[in-house]
Amino acid sequence: MIAIVSTHLDEHALAVQVELSRRNARSQLLNLADFPQRLGLRMEYDGSGHAFGFGCADGPFDLDDCGAVWWRRPHPPAISPSITRDSHRQFAYNECSEALQGLWHAIEPFWINDPARDHVAQRKAYQLRVAQDVGLAIPVTLITNCSRAASEFVAKRGQGRVIYKSFSALEQEWRETRLLGERELQLIENVQYAPVIFQEYIEAAVDLRVTIVGEQIFAAAIHSQDTSYKVDCRIDIANARIEAASLPAKVQDGLHALMNKMGLVYGAIDMRLTPDGRYVFLEINPAGQWLFIEHYSHQPITAALAELLHDHDR
Repeated sequence: MIAIVSTHLDEHALAVQVELSRRNARSQLLNLADFPQRLGLRMEYDGSGHAFGFGCADGPFDLDDCGAVWWRRPHPPAISPSITRDSHRQFAYNECSEALQGLWHAIEPFWINDPARDHVAQRKAYQLRVAQDVGLAIPVTLITNCSRAASEFVAKRGQGRVIYKSFSALEQEWRETRLLGERELQLIENVQYAPVIFQEYIEAAVDLRVTIVGEQIFAAAIHSQDTSYKVDCRIDIANARIEAASLPAKVQDGLHALMNKMGLVYGAIDMRLTPDGRYVFLEINPAGQWLFIEHYSHQPITAALAELLHDHDR
């Protein structure tokens, strides 16, 4: 059995399930938002060993028989609304979280990706350090909440040559990558309230989305410079031409080294190919989207994921 820890609304999870069914592979989707209200958890230990599993709506799910698990952007546990006191809700949530975290460490399937590795790999400061360590080119970067350091960083490179971005994006507060100009420079003191990522602006011939599944590399060129927003390819990606691309062997080796050092099996990597031919690493999303890349580039990414899960469940 293959477990997919995600939600029923995730089209990527559903696409992989379809591919698995074509291979006659059994899979089941676990939505952690159903825990603990609609999803029962059991972890049993006795003199003969242990048993781990969930009680799902369509029958029990025995994790001891699970050969592969795909950790795909799971939702957190949802505490019953009948618990109204804040401290009690926090206690219940912590207990649920502790039980689940212990479970993930206790089982030994093939992971895409191991939850602990996935959690660490999302940290942008860590990503840049690892990319630098394995020899990939990265932008000159300053992460700071010191306005003086930020001002000096901008002054050294000049306005219009520095971008700034956030560590994360919320549905209510989504932030694209932006060029820093005069207006932002006048507000530079505001970095005291929260650290900001400042980087040299990397000119692009094309943006690159590199999806790695095990040992397979699927690279796609996004012609962002032909769109209305050249700084961040996500903003006008509906109007960007996307096609399959190839990477030099040295860059591929660097990306494999990055994945190995992070302990990841899957990753969606953003890079830029500069007009003078340099490949510059920007960031990696250990659970990044790929269906839009697959649609335009015709690369079999979904099939590769399903096959890798199936191979480790046989």
